[in-house]
Amino acid sequence: MDEALFGSPPVTVAPGAVHLPGWLSPQTQADLVRRCREWARGPAGMRRHPMPRGGRMSVSMVSLGWHWQPYSYARELPDGTPVQPFPDLLGDLAARAVEAAHGAPHRGDPYDVALVNFYDADARMGMHQDRDERSRAPVVSFSLGDSCVFRFGNTETRNRPYTDVELRGGDLFVFGGPSRMAYHGVPRTRPGSADPGLGLTGRLNITVRASGLQD
Repeated sequence: MDEALFGSPPVTVAPGAVHLPGWLSPQTQADLVRRCREWARGPAGMRRHPMPRGGRMSVSMVSLGWHWQPYSYARELPDGTPVQPFPDLLGDLAARAVEAAHGAPHRGDPYDVALVNFYDADARMGMHQDRDERSRAPVVSFSLGDSCVFRFGNTETRNRPYTDVELRGGDLFVFGGPSRMAYHGVPRTRPGSADPGLGLTGRLNITVRASGLQD
């Protein structure tokens, strides 16, 4: 069973935004790392998306359920390759995570999309909103491997006020309700901080969302 490591209590970062340190057990972390490696091999595996104004994201990403690229969802990649299916395991884990964070079962749109993000030592994620979904169900984020500084901001601007939270391997972060449209990003990771027993160099982040979309 996944529960806070050593009883670490949930931390409310903002209304509707909750950090649960060590929520994923070591066994679940190892299983998710193994699955991420399978998803990364494809088809429709890891890639660094081009940005509309030029350049590419420094984070490598694979989508499950729906293919995301800035700033839209589709069932196929631009080359016509079908997106990999969304695993029931992640939907179940996300629903449990919402209940753990918010104290009530998730009763909104079903979770049907996951973005698996890989951060090497130089990868960053700029401040952004998760606004491409029609659903406003809480966003669920699982951290694996290296720690990072997760910058959680406000709903109006990419600038201050924001709160910097250290997310470590095994941590859960859920944001919904009044914080669902908050800007957030990862200004830096902490290379070499992962549990050596996990066998992972770098950071994996699995973000699970409810798209609210139909075919």
